[in-house]
Amino acid sequence: MFENLTERLNEVFKELRRHGKLTEADVDQAMRQVRLALLEADVNYAVVKDFVARVRERAVGHEVSRALNPGQQIVKIVHEELIETLGAPERLNLSGPKPRVIMLIGLQGSGKTTHSAKLARVLRGQGERVLLVAGDPYRPAAVRQLETLGQRLDVPVFYEEGVPPPQLAVKAVEAAKKGGYSVVILDTAGRSQLDDELMKELQAIRSRVDPAEVLLVADAMIGQEAVNIAKGFRDVIPLTGLILTKMDGDARGGAAISIRSVTGVPIKYLGTGESLEALETYDPGRLASRILGMGDVIGLIERAEAAFDEKTARQQAERMMSGEFTLQDFADQLRQLRKMGPLGQILEMLPGGMGQLARQISPQEAEKQLKITEAIINSMTLEERRKPDVLNASRRRRIARGSGTDVQDVNRLIKQYREAQRMFKTIKKSGMRGLPRLFG
Repeated sequence: MFENLTERLNEVFKELRRHGKLTEADVDQAMRQVRLALLEADVNYAVVKDFVARVRERAVGHEVSRALNPGQQIVKIVHEELIETLGAPERLNLSGPKPRVIMLIGLQGSGKTTHSAKLARVLRGQGERVLLVAGDPYRPAAVRQLETLGQRLDVPVFYEEGVPPPQLAVKAVEAAKKGGYSVVILDTAGRSQLDDELMKELQAIRSRVDPAEVLLVADAMIGQEAVNIAKGFRDVIPLTGLILTKMDGDARGGAAISIRSVTGVPIKYLGTGESLEALETYDPGRLASRILGMGDVIGLIERAEAAFDEKTARQQAERMMSGEFTLQDFADQLRQLRKMGPLGQILEMLPGGMGQLARQISPQEAEKQLKITEAIINSMTLEERRKPDVLNASRRRRIARGSGTDVQDVNRLIKQYREAQRMFKTIKKSGMRGLPRLFG
């Protein structure tokens, strides 16, 4: 989402690093470029004005003038002030008597139903017993959608046809108490726009079930309109938090930077894709690092931990270091990589020089190459994957035909595999000294 903003800011920082000493004029020129970059990213004007003023005040003071690397010091200041603008993280309030009710509200199409299920998955992973409630009887197939998602997660869904949403919410909480559930997630109805009927229904639900959390689900793709929607809901319904969805989209991303400052409502989660696993706990430090092109190593590790089986990963690592790593192992790793999300997102999370190198390759091209590799390996027999030495010319032609690729593609993959094998053997012989310094 922040690709254009990241590129613009990095151009500014690159120019600053060329100066051994920064004058006030250098800082003012840089701040003009930063201001333009943020406005083009659809960040709220008042937020931009305040942000740039804070950065400039620090940038022309002793903090920068006495630094060994003034340009790098300004990057540090921008990073810190961006974290300040994004707002402190706040966790869900799960205190008090059970069941705790979490009420999701928002306009139609914002992603409430999907994110109700995503949140259920997260909380169940934390040991909670979750009951989903289908509180949107108006949108065609909304109830069925939530029931389908609940089945995929093995999380029960409460619904009674013909019962008004406020009364349904009360019945759901009573059922949750009897069933020993610790959390009730209530998916409410949305409208195409803010209207009195929607607000009255939400107010009635809130007054009858006293939710621990009222989370607004807002579409980050609509930019500043998301901020206006948040203000509209906040003025009628006391909000405790925000879930920003479609953070994997190609919009300019200004809503994520503006929304906390303008509304005062904390962001609690970010929706980063369509899969049920694509929900991140909001962390302003990590988001600021991504915006500034510094990557998100912690987020990358979390995704890997969620996608990779620890025992399998350890066994594969041992096989790598012993030189026994096969194409079957490689195929298994590709399947695990797929679980981590779109390859473009993974590349964006790489830090420093690695991230910049990765960004030179389009996500589409990287995804295409990954699919070609998968197709070639899937066209091999189990014996060929485990013993690539048997791959003679006729077998390679058969594999190319079966995968819809050229023999050259098959040969290229085998060559890359051989090179990786040699690298692992070298690393083992050198006692790990052969490992490159990835993040230096």
